[in-house]
Amino acid sequence: MKQIFDIEGMTCGGCVQGVKQKITVLPNVSNVNVSLENGTIALESPNLINTEDIKAVLPEKYKVYNSKNSGKKKEAFLVAEKTKLQQLRPLLLILSYISIASFWIHFKEMNTTEIMLTFMGLFYIVFSFFKFLDVKGFVSSFRMYDPLAKQFSFYAWIYPFIETALGLLFLTRTEIKIGLIITLLILGITTIGVTKTLVNKQKIQCACLGTALKLPMTEATFIENAIMIIMSIIMLLIGVN
Repeated sequence: MKQIFDIEGMTCGGCVQGVKQKITVLPNVSNVNVSLENGTIALESPNLINTEDIKAVLPEKYKVYNSKNSGKKKEAFLVAEKTKLQQLRPLLLILSYISIASFWIHFKEMNTTEIMLTFMGLFYIVFSFFKFLDVKGFVSSFRMYDPLAKQFSFYAWIYPFIETALGLLFLTRTEIKIGLIITLLILGITTIGVTKTLVNKQKIQCACLGTALKLPMTEATFIENAIMIIMSIIMLLIGVN
């Protein structure tokens, strides 16, 4: 007998694996398939499994519903769902603070190159900080869309350290050219994954600010990466050393 349930509360690949492992321990349950994109649990069992059985093995943060109630549940959920702008408010605030600080630091000379280098340095330091708050959660989310992280998990684990190192290079004006080239490589790869996610209309969590601030993958993620890539290209073209 195949049964399908709706579930709320999953935010990353780690949640999917955790939910699947816990449901698999239920007696006579097999072929468990958990979908983050659809918010569903599909399983097979010779016995009837109800929502209470599933809730009993899952943490309280997860809400489980019978599939026959999914339409009503999803309709109510959509009414309460935040607008895209509200969801992205933390990201926009952080970028605004970084931008203001970069301009303020170089207010007297208003050197465009210096402003961009400071912006990039602060960007990497701040964004890596949020990733370090939950490295394991970041790795699970990042591997869902970054092409290189999907193939090599160690890359996802060291990514926050790479960002920190790049931030220090730009802020101390050390080996700037190397930092710009690395920025083009890592953000170029990530942007490919972000673009595929947006084109496929997948609803997953963006890992740019780790898991502390639960941000959806939207066009803002693409724009944020594009800004850094464009700055890197400009500075490489003008010959910043």
